[in-house]
Amino acid sequence: MIKRITIKAYQVGLVFENRKLITVLKEGNHWIIGNKQIEIFEMKQSFVAPVELNILLQNEELASMLEVIEIADNEMVLYFVNGIFKEVLATGRFAFWKGYIKNEFIKVDLSKVEITEDIPLTLLENVKVRSFTRRFQVMSHEKGLLFVDGKFAKEVGAGTHYFWNNTIPVEIKTIDLRQQQMEISGQELLTKDKASLRINFFVKYQVVDISKALLENKDFEKQLYVLMQLALRAFIGGFTLDELLSKKDTIAEIILEEIKDKIQNLGVSVSDAGIRDVILPGDMKEIMNQVLLAEKKAQANSIMRREETAATRSLLNTAKLMEENEMLWKLKEMEYVEKIADRIGEITISGSGNIIGQLKEIFVK
Repeated sequence: MIKRITIKAYQVGLVFENRKLITVLKEGNHWIIGNKQIEIFEMKQSFVAPVELNILLQNEELASMLEVIEIADNEMVLYFVNGIFKEVLATGRFAFWKGYIKNEFIKVDLSKVEITEDIPLTLLENVKVRSFTRRFQVMSHEKGLLFVDGKFAKEVGAGTHYFWNNTIPVEIKTIDLRQQQMEISGQELLTKDKASLRINFFVKYQVVDISKALLENKDFEKQLYVLMQLALRAFIGGFTLDELLSKKDTIAEIILEEIKDKIQNLGVSVSDAGIRDVILPGDMKEIMNQVLLAEKKAQANSIMRREETAATRSLLNTAKLMEENEMLWKLKEMEYVEKIADRIGEITISGSGNIIGQLKEIFVK
């Protein structure tokens, strides 16, 4: 039996006899004699072997026309056609035709964590690749520590970080680098003179050494809280209530200076602190109000006595001047008569006598 086979451009024909590859047909017309099987393959597509690929590659002509890539169990391959990503190749052996298209491959070792291959970041977000990667986001105001298999590896900055997805645990612990405020509220304290009071305190802090904060200390924020709380208690207990009220504005500065080294060991810096409120119990508040009222009354009495003394001194000086100057006395007399006249609505004259003459005598004397 004779058959005529036409192989078009960018096609390849494989001639099998008893499932054994005997001939490779290229572009053109071919006559096939005998009971043989012919399979035609398009070179624009990947080569799917009809039988075991290792057996077919024993044919040198076919082997020269194929690009073969082998992928181990712990590997994968990113397959590109003419520079455009097409698919992910998993474990196995794959063959692609040469010449028709440009095949490119990036082989990846999935047994490691770091992505050292030259792969665009946009490709790592591709739906076909995403299952092979792990993604961590560090915000612009954060910094992170990378832990691989439970061991600290390095510090990482803001951005998106990708790692290959395998059995090795990977974690990024982040920390906020912005200035933050901690409230230490409702602290019940006793002063040196056994006065009970409640204080609300605040601390503004910022992480400056992420390794100290996260690696050398556990729950550094809780430690900072306890550190400030104990320092506040120790300071308040060393002064009387009156001394504390007079030092209210400088308490924070003194406390921070005393525990400066301990704060640095936590990997943080404190920029500001202060007492927000000093709250006295009801009975103590009443006593303080009474003391304040007594002080204000004493001040008011002192001011009144001072003003009375000044007024008396002024009257004395006026009297001396009037004694020495008759005209000044007369002017003062007329001033009082004028004030009296302002208060008189009308004058009713009764009786006898020279009333006009008496009034004249009063005003021109």
